[in-house]
Amino acid sequence: MLVKVGLFLTDKIRLANKSVRYITITSEGGYMNASKTHYKVAAVQAAPEFLDLDKGVDKAIRLIKEAADNGASLIAFPEVYLPGYPWWIWLGSPAWGMQFVQRYVENSLDLKSEQFERLCKAAATHRIHVVMGYSERSFGTLYLGQAIIDDNGKVIGTRRKLKPTHAERTVYGEGNGSDLKVFNSQLGRIGALCCAEHVQPLSKFAMYSQHEQLHIASWPSFSVYRGGAYQLSAEANCAATQVYALEGQAFVISACAIVSKDMLNVLIDTPDKGNLLQDGGGFAMIYGPDGAPLCEPLGEHEEGILYADVDLGAISVAKAALDPVGHYSRPDVLRLLFNDQPTPCVEAFNPAPVGTDAPVAEPQADEPDARLISE
Repeated sequence: MLVKVGLFLTDKIRLANKSVRYITITSEGGYMNASKTHYKVAAVQAAPEFLDLDKGVDKAIRLIKEAADNGASLIAFPEVYLPGYPWWIWLGSPAWGMQFVQRYVENSLDLKSEQFERLCKAAATHRIHVVMGYSERSFGTLYLGQAIIDDNGKVIGTRRKLKPTHAERTVYGEGNGSDLKVFNSQLGRIGALCCAEHVQPLSKFAMYSQHEQLHIASWPSFSVYRGGAYQLSAEANCAATQVYALEGQAFVISACAIVSKDMLNVLIDTPDKGNLLQDGGGFAMIYGPDGAPLCEPLGEHEEGILYADVDLGAISVAKAALDPVGHYSRPDVLRLLFNDQPTPCVEAFNPAPVGTDAPVAEPQADEPDARLISE
């Protein structure tokens, strides 16, 4: 028996006596159903208010207002813009870096906090969608987080970076499959990833398969190990961001922070460290669904906001040539096995009666595009 699921056919599969859960994307949320199909988007290139959450929120709200005043319908912020990226992890030993830990935790963002509420109110006041990058504080663990807030101040969705990169694992916990999700909005289907998630082929394909139309790529700055680690360079990672637009046929809003001299004054205590991290590093950009840059870049030391016009209809033109999750796919040869379920540390154990299958849960109210398929 074959069960049609989304863009592919799959044999009846069972893992550990449980039906595999697949996502099926319905017609809802396509650009023909978006309330706006032509609008302006904005990408932030700016230094954070380093290790100061309240000042960081103040600055973010000023940028939100500026983008709205310039006619933008969405503004995207860099990775962990609040309260800034923990650059010390690349500069010295974990023991040396412990001096920053308490301050960083105390200035990370709690999603139930007054500071987060202020961001939501700013989105509503200025009638603009906001995609914010932040260090999320959840009890004793930090996560690399992103939130998508609509122009009514409603949180459309939040996510956590699936796997922190290299030294980031000394600071942040991991996300799970539920964090690879594309959300419906008035502007179309919006998704987001952080930094080197853009060089994770399977994570990218999971996002493409949900028919993403607007993608936010959040970066922290390209200021570390210059000339010594090409993988971390602006050239390599801007190319990865551009390829995301080309592969996924999505508009990509790439927001990028800057390392300021004030940040260097906090982080650099020896000449050697000064050689490892430099100021600047801003390389924000906006790409069309064919991969083409849609605006002129700022200088790498320059703070500002980039703008570009979006026409969701251009996605159809790009997909006419390339659609790797549609007519240009070969699911009979290659398929992605994607577990999109949350993985809590504690889960209630309610065994089914002997000889019966456990009941399958219904989709959650905030997952209109998720469907459970089982026998």
